[in-house]
Amino acid sequence: MTKAVSHKRIMIVAGEASGDIYGADLVREALILEPELHFFGIGGQRMREAGIETLVDSSDMAVVGLIEVLKHFDVISAAFLKLKKILREDPPALLILIDYPGFNLRLAKIAKRAGVKVLYYISPQIWAWRQGRLKKISRLVDHMAVILPFEAAFYERAGVPVTFVGHPMLDMVQVSMTRDQAAASFGLDVSRKIVGLFPGSRTNEIEKLLPVIIESANLLEKRFPGTQFVVPIASTLKQEDLAPQIMSSGLDVTFTHERIHDLIRACDAVISVSGTVTLEIALVGTPMVIIYKLSPLTYMLAKRLIKIEHIGLCNIVAGETVVKELIQHEASPDNISAEIEKILGNVLYANEIRQKLSAVRSQLKRGGASANVARLVISLMETP
Repeated sequence: MTKAVSHKRIMIVAGEASGDIYGADLVREALILEPELHFFGIGGQRMREAGIETLVDSSDMAVVGLIEVLKHFDVISAAFLKLKKILREDPPALLILIDYPGFNLRLAKIAKRAGVKVLYYISPQIWAWRQGRLKKISRLVDHMAVILPFEAAFYERAGVPVTFVGHPMLDMVQVSMTRDQAAASFGLDVSRKIVGLFPGSRTNEIEKLLPVIIESANLLEKRFPGTQFVVPIASTLKQEDLAPQIMSSGLDVTFTHERIHDLIRACDAVISVSGTVTLEIALVGTPMVIIYKLSPLTYMLAKRLIKIEHIGLCNIVAGETVVKELIQHEASPDNISAEIEKILGNVLYANEIRQKLSAVRSQLKRGGASANVARLVISLMETP
């Protein structure tokens, strides 16, 4: 027998920086429709600013890979037990899960047993790997809100109620400034090369990839003396997580927590860790190289399970290699710097990339995602 739920309380879980952004926008839209709603759960700074009571900070949860998760098991387990207790003893009206499938699907099971409806926003990438999760999702999730046009068909075939809500990045990525205007707004010299260094939002990404990115930047500086480097700091990180290593390299670096899309526009090229940010870079239209490294065991397992050719979101959406991906041992400073050199030194090559990136926005088809999901939230809460 389950306890009666509170009709104004909603638990929401976003375990990573991108989910923090999406969750914040969703909650703002939902509070416009129903100001008395109370949101609580797992999130970061953006979600707190939107009015969500964060019981656990998402910066403590943002890890990827089997070995990496095991290293953070105590923190993740404690967070799970805290939310599990609430779902059982004081169940909310609705549980909203944002991506982060390893954690969130386990939590959905607890919610189902407690009689709490589950809305899943940002689908696990079942089209890329672990399609067996479809059966689990069909049992545990009341409604899927998907952001890529082709995802809806996967859930429709499995009988899961699904809505294609559009991609939230279409609304978020709106840049009106030129490259020079954007560069000047950050105090950068418009006459010099500007390269973005995007090391990711997870601590284990920083550990593995920041040294490689710094070494790549040092090679670029030798090839293009006077290059300016810019580094955005994700909401799950602090400047001190990055600055000591970067500043000791002697590179000319500008750090920022804000206006990431203007920062991307200011760049001539970007070195980016694979993740949601690569789609943001694509929508701005800045050429990039995508890099990634996992622990050897995690990579070996991933190679066996992943069923798609690309890992970069812009390449997945485009259905072709628009920007180069350098994975595992290929993500070396020599290879990374060589690709950025090609972008900076070959105008035709850079413009070809820009032209292909410009098509990505139209391939995403629909905006208004946050407002569309907010309407789903209200509808689910009103339906018996």
